[in-house]
Amino acid sequence: MPDRLYRPALTILTLAYLAGLVGLQVPALAPLFKSLVPFNLLASLAILLLFHTDWKPSFLFYCLLAILLGFLVEVLGVHTGFVFGVYEYGATLGWKLWEVPIIIGVNWLMLTYCCGVICDRLNVPVYLKTILAAFLMVLLDLWIEPVAIQLDFWNWLEPEIPIRNYLGWWVVSLVILSIWYGLPFRKQNRLAIPLLLLQFVFFILNNLVFFFLTKP
Repeated sequence: MPDRLYRPALTILTLAYLAGLVGLQVPALAPLFKSLVPFNLLASLAILLLFHTDWKPSFLFYCLLAILLGFLVEVLGVHTGFVFGVYEYGATLGWKLWEVPIIIGVNWLMLTYCCGVICDRLNVPVYLKTILAAFLMVLLDLWIEPVAIQLDFWNWLEPEIPIRNYLGWWVVSLVILSIWYGLPFRKQNRLAIPLLLLQFVFFILNNLVFFFLTKP
């Protein structure tokens, strides 16, 4: 992807996440911005993949497998409570199949892709890259969970978010990232770091807003 398109792409993503941060906190605008969440995830992935550097069949296989594994493990989780704990999805993430939003597979692909690209830059053995990338996924989920509950992404049917949720995130991430690192394609994308940073900033700031709004 030409360098001249990098700045416009980054600007579009930044403005989209900033608009979402503001819009989801304004009661009059929140319903509209909640309905846009699935489209934002899809657009984020599409823009990210514009800057992917190696479209081998092995990369397409990874994309398909990450989406399917991510979606199917959520189906298993929702219907059994075995993987992450007992939870159910709300309306914000859009259309569902088997009680799981279809877009959730896209989210697993986007996040494992970004974490995989970032950790591939480390000068460590591949198995350590895989482990560290999975931990990076869990670190993001720590910030996602409170916001997800507030915005009706999903809801826990347990008194607190269970520890096995984070363990499940790490194991599933480890499996998908093992496939990522095991397949022969270039793990380079200059947009991966800023996109993951936008995810962190979005969820951290949302957590801070919710904290101050609910503070006595």
